[in-house]
Amino acid sequence: MERPGGPQLQNMYNRVWIPDSEEVWKSAEIAKDYRVGDKVLQLLLEDGTELDYSVDPECLPPLRNPDILVGENDLTALSYLHEPAVLHNLRIRFAESKLIYTYSGIILVAMNPYKQLPIYGDAIIHAYSGQNMGDMDPHIFAVAEEAYKQMARNNKNQSIIVSGESGAGKTVSARYAMRYFATVSKSSSNAHVEDKVLASNPITEAVGNAKTTRNDNSSRFGKYTEISFDERNQIIGANMRTYLLEKSRVVFQSENERNYHIFYQLCASAQQSEFKHLKLGSAEEFNYTRMGGSTVLEGVNDRADMIETQKTFALLGFKEDFQMDVFKVLAAILHLGNVQIAAVGNERSMISEDDGHLEVFCELLGLESGRVAQWLCNRKIVTTSETVVKPMTRPQAVNARDALAKKIYAHLFDFIVERINQALQFSGKQHTFIGVLDIYGFETFDVNSFEQFCINYANEKLQQQFNLHVFKLEQEEYMKEDIPWTLIDFYDNQPVIDLIEAKMGILELLDEECLLPHGTDENWLQKLYNNFVNKNSLFEKPRMSNTSFIIQHFADKVEYKCEGFLEKNRDTVYDMLVEILRASKFHLCANFFQENPVPSSPFGSAITVKSAKPVIKPNNKHFRSTVGSKFRSSLYLLMETLNATTPHYVRCIKPNDEKLPFEFDSKRIVQQLRACGVLETIRISAQSYPSRWTYIEFYSRYGVLMTKQELSFSDKKEVCKVVLHRLIQDSNQYQFGKTKIFFRAGQVAYLEKLRLDKLRQGCIVIQKHVRGCSMIPLGRAARVEDTAIPPLCERSQEAVLGWPARRASFLDSIVKAVTATALKEAWAAIVIQKYCRAYLVRNLYQLIRVATITIQAYTRGFLARRSYQKMLKEHKAVILQKYARAWLARRRFQNIRRFVLNIQLTYRVQHLQKKLEDQNKENHGLVEKLTSLAALRAGDMEKIQKLESELDRAAAHRQNYEEKGMRYKASVEEKLAKLQKHNSELEIQKEQVQLKLQEKTEELKEKMDNLTKQLFDDVQKEEQQRVLLEKSFELKTQDYEKQIRSLKEEIKAVRDEKMQLQRQLEEERVTSDGLKGEVARLSKQAKTISEFEKEIELLQTQKIDVEKHVQSQKREMREKMSEITRQLLESYDIEDVRNRLSLEDLEHLNEDGELWFAYEGLKKATRVLENHFQSQKDCYEKEIEALNFKVVHLSQEINHLQKLFREENDINESIRHEVTRLTSENMMIPDFKQQISELEKQKQDLEIRLNEQTEAMKGKLEELSNQLNHSQEEEGTQRKTIEAQNEIHTKEKEMLMDKIQEIQEASEHLRKQFETENEVKSSFRQEASRLTMEKRDLEEELDMKERVIKKLEDQVKTLTKTIEKANDVHLSSGPKEYLGMLEYKREDEAKLIQNLILDLKPRGVVVNMIPGLPAHILFMCVRYADSLNDANMLKSLMNSTISGIKQVVKEHLEDFEMLSFWLSNTCHFLNCLKQYSGEEEFMKHNSPHQNKNCLNNFDLSEYRQILSDVAIRIYHQFIIVMENNIQPIIVPGMLEYESLQGISGLKPTGFRKRSSSIDDTDAYTMTSVLQQLSYFYSTMCQNGLDPEIVRQAVKQLFFLIGAVTLNSLFLRKDMCSCRKGMQIRCNISYLEEWLKDKNLQNLAKETLEPLSQAAWLLQVKKTTDSDAKEIYECCTSLSAVQIIKILNSYTPIDDFEKRVTPSFVRKVQALLNSREDSSHLMLDTKYLFQVTFPFTPSPHALEMIQIPSSFKLGFLNRL
Repeated sequence: MERPGGPQLQNMYNRVWIPDSEEVWKSAEIAKDYRVGDKVLQLLLEDGTELDYSVDPECLPPLRNPDILVGENDLTALSYLHEPAVLHNLRIRFAESKLIYTYSGIILVAMNPYKQLPIYGDAIIHAYSGQNMGDMDPHIFAVAEEAYKQMARNNKNQSIIVSGESGAGKTVSARYAMRYFATVSKSSSNAHVEDKVLASNPITEAVGNAKTTRNDNSSRFGKYTEISFDERNQIIGANMRTYLLEKSRVVFQSENERNYHIFYQLCASAQQSEFKHLKLGSAEEFNYTRMGGSTVLEGVNDRADMIETQKTFALLGFKEDFQMDVFKVLAAILHLGNVQIAAVGNERSMISEDDGHLEVFCELLGLESGRVAQWLCNRKIVTTSETVVKPMTRPQAVNARDALAKKIYAHLFDFIVERINQALQFSGKQHTFIGVLDIYGFETFDVNSFEQFCINYANEKLQQQFNLHVFKLEQEEYMKEDIPWTLIDFYDNQPVIDLIEAKMGILELLDEECLLPHGTDENWLQKLYNNFVNKNSLFEKPRMSNTSFIIQHFADKVEYKCEGFLEKNRDTVYDMLVEILRASKFHLCANFFQENPVPSSPFGSAITVKSAKPVIKPNNKHFRSTVGSKFRSSLYLLMETLNATTPHYVRCIKPNDEKLPFEFDSKRIVQQLRACGVLETIRISAQSYPSRWTYIEFYSRYGVLMTKQELSFSDKKEVCKVVLHRLIQDSNQYQFGKTKIFFRAGQVAYLEKLRLDKLRQGCIVIQKHVRGCSMIPLGRAARVEDTAIPPLCERSQEAVLGWPARRASFLDSIVKAVTATALKEAWAAIVIQKYCRAYLVRNLYQLIRVATITIQAYTRGFLARRSYQKMLKEHKAVILQKYARAWLARRRFQNIRRFVLNIQLTYRVQHLQKKLEDQNKENHGLVEKLTSLAALRAGDMEKIQKLESELDRAAAHRQNYEEKGMRYKASVEEKLAKLQKHNSELEIQKEQVQLKLQEKTEELKEKMDNLTKQLFDDVQKEEQQRVLLEKSFELKTQDYEKQIRSLKEEIKAVRDEKMQLQRQLEEERVTSDGLKGEVARLSKQAKTISEFEKEIELLQTQKIDVEKHVQSQKREMREKMSEITRQLLESYDIEDVRNRLSLEDLEHLNEDGELWFAYEGLKKATRVLENHFQSQKDCYEKEIEALNFKVVHLSQEINHLQKLFREENDINESIRHEVTRLTSENMMIPDFKQQISELEKQKQDLEIRLNEQTEAMKGKLEELSNQLNHSQEEEGTQRKTIEAQNEIHTKEKEMLMDKIQEIQEASEHLRKQFETENEVKSSFRQEASRLTMEKRDLEEELDMKERVIKKLEDQVKTLTKTIEKANDVHLSSGPKEYLGMLEYKREDEAKLIQNLILDLKPRGVVVNMIPGLPAHILFMCVRYADSLNDANMLKSLMNSTISGIKQVVKEHLEDFEMLSFWLSNTCHFLNCLKQYSGEEEFMKHNSPHQNKNCLNNFDLSEYRQILSDVAIRIYHQFIIVMENNIQPIIVPGMLEYESLQGISGLKPTGFRKRSSSIDDTDAYTMTSVLQQLSYFYSTMCQNGLDPEIVRQAVKQLFFLIGAVTLNSLFLRKDMCSCRKGMQIRCNISYLEEWLKDKNLQNLAKETLEPLSQAAWLLQVKKTTDSDAKEIYECCTSLSAVQIIKILNSYTPIDDFEKRVTPSFVRKVQALLNSREDSSHLMLDTKYLFQVTFPFTPSPHALEMIQIPSSFKLGFLNRL
């Protein structure tokens, strides 16, 4: 037996797996401990029989996993990873738990249930959307979500590879994956791209699927659908590629099989009018459809499917004409199959001219029936000398007919796929894509032919890609966790692929044989035998057959029959038949057989296949067009696509061949698991560290094994390390990563055993104490009775055995016998017995100890001596073996070396001979080339002589022009110097003028600012003093109100700017916070000033040295000309040519004036550059002015920021001085930069303007001076106008001052107030020119005006009080009574809506104010309009109110508080309209005074209905916002968070980790749910929402909580346990307590009852018939589907819980069959309860309502 914690625990009571002929693997229990060297293992089978199982010590039976690990979502979570463990886990999940999906690392294993399951609805899709794979049960939607999420997150293309044998469910899985993408990524356009993508499936299934013996809807082709997405991850289109259509099915079907579905759909619709011209009948009438003897599928209506096919055609945009063309071709194929071919003798055949099917075939396809009949029975053979027409026998003619039918159908299939791709094309750019590959799995039948060979070849390539990807992921996982990486051995099937596709491989030999005119299958097979038998271990020849060959594939050995390989690979139709079809009058048929058709698939003939061995690249066209080469090319392109994407694997498994639902056939499943790579994944994982736990999972699961000292550590990671070092001494059995612990196989099982033993020990201790407490009275009685009967043990046994029967009488006798003496004697006897027994036990122990030590000493000595002898013998044997093996190795090496040398010599001799022949050929070619080159050289010499003479003439001519150019350049240099001097003088004058202009403009600005400031001050003082004088009179109180309104209008005008000012103020504060950084930056820039000055000096020196550059132009031009000449004639001697040329030759060279024209062109180009320079100069001057203005503006802003710093942050004086100094220096930096750029531009312009004319420059300079004079004149006129305006302003100022002096005597107190206001206004006007100061001052002015308004309102109130007092003195009338109305003017309606609805903030209103105050104010305005009997005014107010409410709700769709506030006010407004409508039903609860306030003139019932609809819309949005906020919290808080101590249910999760197991920090808890609910409830109550509406909203929320939690429970098997039921029940109690606190306890039963029953179902006992009946009676709120789902998903957390047996589930299901409830598994989380708005009359009297000043509704008057 190995040490504890080792991978093999072959102890007694452990369970192992042994092979079995029926069930593949059978479980057995070890009946006796296994010891090293035993040949037999004693086992006890599950049926109770004993078995002596012979074992090999090197290969013991695989151990069985603990029951706690069985049924896991991920096979990699199993501690023991091997074939029987995988098979058993799948059986438990599929046959017992009815779960069809299981993860195996990166693979999703999908078992075909052969039954419709309710797990694919939209609710399931939404449940998986956005979830991590480890958080939910395995599902095809989880794989699709993972692919979609990785595409969106990483912007990388994805692929989902769905494979499996026929009938395993590949097509359905691929369809569900595409449906998931179409649902979660719906585009916002109206193109319905998703529907088109899904519509392509029914069409391809109709033309590419058929019934087989294994599957009623078997795909007979491979398909890769590429779904394209845009940048928003929405579907924009798709593209489809197909592989290896089974064309032979068109002409032949086996027994109980059918042709393609489309033929039967067409025959079923033959009697419809639109198909009568096709002259079809039932499927039994045609050879191609009745061959299999099964024309009807049970449960399938072919006619209805035909209608569905036509609908999908139309959905993809295929018109009826296109559809009819397709149906004509299909009908023609059926008629072609019925053409009767008769034999004429043994070597001929014929077709009757009256054959009706032939006529219909030719009529449909537009062919000549005579020619078709002729060439179906004859063939044309073309040789080099003649053309022969050879008749064919009847079998040959039938084959030709069938080949034609197959060819036509293949073209039609490719054409339909091409048109589907065109319909799914998109105009935009593809951002990413997800490919869904639905391809055949590994196939082996009794008879395997060319199709199976290609299919298995494709699976070899896919398996290789899969192995490499799994290996890569394993390596990445280890590197990410910093685990030492060791090389893992995995099966590499590259040798098999080389055998098939490499040079001189099977495919190449097949193509080569196809090229031979008389090539046969037998000859090709003989070549295979010669090349591979006994030479390649993967190729075998069957013993009893000469027509087959065997290939050892990765999954199994497959025997292929060679018959038909060549014909299927050629896939040819006789040339004459092709020519006939090419000449068809039916355009579709003619296009099929064009010589160079546009390829309908993306695979071209230019694609090559790369393999490990080199492949000969053929040049023959026919060779490339074989089926094998095409398939190899398409497969290569597919592998390139898959390698460029991130793959996701789905392996579909067929559980049985009888198509029985949930029937598990172990043999068939193991065969498929071996073939699809699942076991290879398991094997790779098992070689290293297959079990992986996060530290949190380990800490939670095995906390029971930790000591108190270990638990005291704060770092959980360190605790886990310490515990593992203590529990498992061999550190090689585990590794610590960054986030996970990696265990070798069997270690988790060992830890589970330790945990179970610890828990069992704790249970025993608890039981001991409980039983001891219950037995205390019994023990006391036994001691008392010991006085009468000395044997204490016997009396105790009698007491124990007799105690249940005679308890009462026995206790009576005990009481009587108890005395003090008896008690003392009994105690003394016990003490004596104790010491006596201790003495005897000590003696016995000493004796045994001495004997044991003696035995151990002798035994260990014997073992040590025996071990030494054995080691000595082995050492000697090793020495002998070493020398013997060395001699053998030397002899073998010498033989091999001699053999290799001989081979090398022969090869080198042959290679040298071949090289000599090639060299001779090459020499002969070189001699021919030398002769031709000699002839060419003679011609070139003549040309060279001519060019030399021309060159001499050109050189002389060039010398003449160089002299002229030098003279011209000298004159230009002089002019240029003058221009430069004049230009510098003008620039100095310009700078002086600009400085003067700036000074004058600044002075004018200051004067204008002072004048405008004084003017505004005077105007404001005049207006305010005039208003004060008018207010002194009692009768002009209305004028005060008008003044207040005017001020409020000014506030409204400024309000729009206020929001922008606030934003900009925040930005300015941010900039002020970063001013210290600006100081540092400015200090760095200040250091660069000196560098700029040096650069300016350098550029000025460069400007002076321009003349030197002009001087150097000659040299540069001469060098350029010489370089050009050297480039043109680099092979000639320039000096020799120049000597040959004369002056006459130069003149002759220039007689056409070519050089002069070139020179003139250069001058024109120079003028254009000068004009461009002038325009650029003007632009630069404008930019300089703008930059100067910006510099001034920036300096003002910096000064302003310094002031803010001084006021807000109290920065010390040193920093402030540094800021001002650096900002002043910063102002110089742009000037330096501008000077540098100007000098550089001037330098470049001077170099360009070499040929500038002086006259033009003078004219332009004069224009510049004119412009400057003109600008000075304009400035003079402007100064005059400004001075005139100043005079006018001074006069007005004098007049205003006179008026002000008259008004100043009115009131000293008011004058002081307005003087402060005027000071603020004057400061505001003074800073108006500065952008940032203007914004800040506007806000200050707004605040001041609000204060003034408040003061004026107080003054108005005091004046009104004085007027009322005066009226009280003169009049004897009582106090004024209000009518509950608010007077407003028609023009103030917009202001009312703006202030009361659009701009109102809920948080400032709900505090200390009556609920629904805005609604009451609106209704009081409505009453005023009603009292005026003004229908237009009332209608306008109601429409504006409703529009305002809609607008404010639309602007705050996600603002919960705003929605709650306006839902409350809308309901209050609606209730007011009802309460004061005058209708009796609403006036019952009104007071008499309230009844007087009813509306008198208008019926507003229509508006009440509109408001009710608005309230419903607000309520629905209100509910949506609450649901969106609380939904992410529900599952973590209700399900994942574990608040109860000691019931943690974490288990290993395998490759797919739960997101909750990664880190438990910042996770949502139940407290988070309750806090969110409390926030919703308090907000609704604060906003005055009606209690009934609050109750309905809470009901909706609790329904959502229950539904989301229950749906997640259905989809998470790991959550279905007894402990999780306790946790859910605890969380429900928290919710019930919350409802009870809010007096809403009746909602718990309405909304949480299904969840509560589910929690009860998880906790209740589930074994007996009474338990099943109790479940049936109690779970009334759960449907039958939901109850069965929970029972099947029930997962024990440890061995103390029992699994639900399948028999118990069947009992419950039988009881539930009588129910008639929903068949849906998931609850509809989008369901909304019907909302009702109760009528609640307002208790508030309208006449008592006050309007707060914060509402800014001063223009409303209470009447």
